Amino acid sequence: MTGRAIGRLLLRVLLGIVAVPAAYLGAALLLGLVPANVAWNPPAQGITIYVRSNGVHTWIMMPRTNAYMDWRPYAPAEDLRDPRWGNANYVAIGYGNRDFYLNTPTWGDLSPRTAALALFGRGPSLLHVEHVHNPEPDEWQRPIKLRPAEYRRLVAFIRPRFRRDAAGRTIPVAGRGYGDDDAFYEAVGGYSFILTCNEWTGRALRAAGVRTGLWTPLAQSLTWRLD
Repeated sequence: MTGRAIGRLLLRVLLGIVAVPAAYLGAALLLGLVPANVAWNPPAQGITIYVRSNGVHTWIMMPRTNAYMDWRPYAPAEDLRDPRWGNANYVAIGYGNRDFYLNTPTWGDLSPRTAALALFGRGPSLLHVEHVHNPEPDEWQRPIKLRPAEYRRLVAFIRPRFRRDAAGRTIPVAGRGYGDDDAFYEAVGGYSFILTCNEWTGRALRAAGVRTGLWTPLAQSLTWRLD
């Protein structure tokens, strides 16, 4: 093979490497702009939930207990390092790859292997539940008001994602959490570059009837509609 042929081959490989993430981002942008539940409008009065974001990952934050759902049996205070956080009035629930959640507490801990396994759907998933007291709207927490029927649909999407033991209890990952106010739980479902943590949040909101993008793999796919 001549030097020119090798050069053309390397150029094609490079273009292929660049094209894949470019196509992914393009699809994320396009499908994030196309709305599902286009006729939805928030009620003047309702149940306040929040979409929480750190710029990369999103959670759905809901009242710990109200007339429609009690999350305390799913994420009890005794699962926390400091059970006093169990008195908080909101829970923030997010979804992710087990290995990524447990072994990547900071971005500096991210390894190529962990990233690849998460992207291509290898390994089980977890739910991350953080207990939050009196959340306030800010740039990281966008409030949404839901009607009771919409909130019940949201709950109906999230609740069965908790894996249960033979006695019907949720299954915490013992001794693991980022702080005193959070815990991880075994989850039902996979994780991949198609079903990311943010797309899981998007699916939950779409199930409730909220207007959001058709596919929301990035945090920004969700939060820009809430600004």
